[in-house]
Amino acid sequence: MSANTEVAVVQTSEGTMVLEFWPDVAPGHVENFKKLARQGFYDGVCFHRVIKGFMIQGGDPLTKDPGMQSRWGTGGPGYHIKAEFNNKAHVRGVLSMARSQDPDSAGSQFFICHDDARFLDGQYTAFGRLIQGDDVLEKIATTPTQPGDRPVKRMHVDSIRIVAAEAAA
Repeated sequence: MSANTEVAVVQTSEGTMVLEFWPDVAPGHVENFKKLARQGFYDGVCFHRVIKGFMIQGGDPLTKDPGMQSRWGTGGPGYHIKAEFNNKAHVRGVLSMARSQDPDSAGSQFFICHDDARFLDGQYTAFGRLIQGDDVLEKIATTPTQPGDRPVKRMHVDSIRIVAAEAAA
C-alpha cells in the first residue's frame, strides 16, 4: 500500500471492519463508494440480505426505515454506475457491488463475500477487500435469518469513514 492509500472503516452493530480498495481495477466504483461514505449515505443502513457461506449485502438507504422493509433491496442513490468487471476473484472478504440484471445498474448496494463465490467473477465488480474484522464478517454472516435472507436481529452500519490507511492500522 502506498502512503496515500485510503481505507474504509466500517462501524457495525457487531464491531469494526476495515476495507481496502482496488482503484487500479475499478476506479469508478471506488470513487463512488468513497463519495457516498463521505456524504454519510451509508450511516444507519443495515445488512438486509445475509446468506451464510455466500455473502452479506448492505448499502440500501431504504433499510434506514423499518417501515420500508417490503422494499429493502430496491433502494439506491438515484443513479447507476457502469460495470468495471475485472480479474479479481470473488473469494472470502472481497468487496463487490450488488446490481440488478443490468450490468450497469450498480449504485450504492455492496456485498462482502463470506466464502468463495467464484461464479460471480467477471459478472459483478469487485473493488476491494476486507483487511481487518474477519470476526465481524463471521458474526454478521452467521446470524440467524428469516425468509428473504433477512437477519432476525438488525445488523446495521453505524458509519463508514474513509481514512488514511495508516490511521486505521
